Amino acid sequence: MKITINDSRKINAIQKEFNEVFPYLKLEFFSKAHTKGVASASRFMKSNTKTLGECRIIHKNGHVAINPSMTVGDLEQAFQDRYGLSLQVFRKSGRSWLETSATDGWTLEKQNAEGEALSNMQYDTKRPEMDLE
Repeated sequence: MKITINDSRKINAIQKEFNEVFPYLKLEFFSKAHTKGVASASRFMKSNTKTLGECRIIHKNGHVAINPSMTVGDLEQAFQDRYGLSLQVFRKSGRSWLETSATDGWTLEKQNAEGEALSNMQYDTKRPEMDLE
C-alpha cells in the first residue's frame, strides 16, 4: 500500500487507510518523536481532525510505501525522516490499544496477527463458585 502525504490530508484519513490493511493496528500522530523503546507521552498526541500540515516540520508531498514485512520501527522512521511526522503504531489487545514501542522490531504483519489473536481470545468471566461446606 502507498499512503499519500500532503499538507491538506487529515490524520483520520491516514488512520482509516492504514487500518483497512492492518485492522488490528492503528497509527497515532504526536508533536514529538518518541525515543526508541519508550512509549510516547499522551499529552503530545495530535487530534485526528488535524491536517498533516499542522503536524509536521518537513512540508513536502509524496508517498510512504508500506508493506507487511516492514518493521514498526522502519515505518515510524520513514514518516519521521521523509515528512517530519512523529507517529506511533498501536496494537489492539482485547478492547484496549497498546503502544508497540517495546516491539518496534516486529513486522507489521506480526503485530497485526498478534493483535488479532489477543482480540479474539475468549476470556472466561465467570468466577468459580466457592464450595462452602
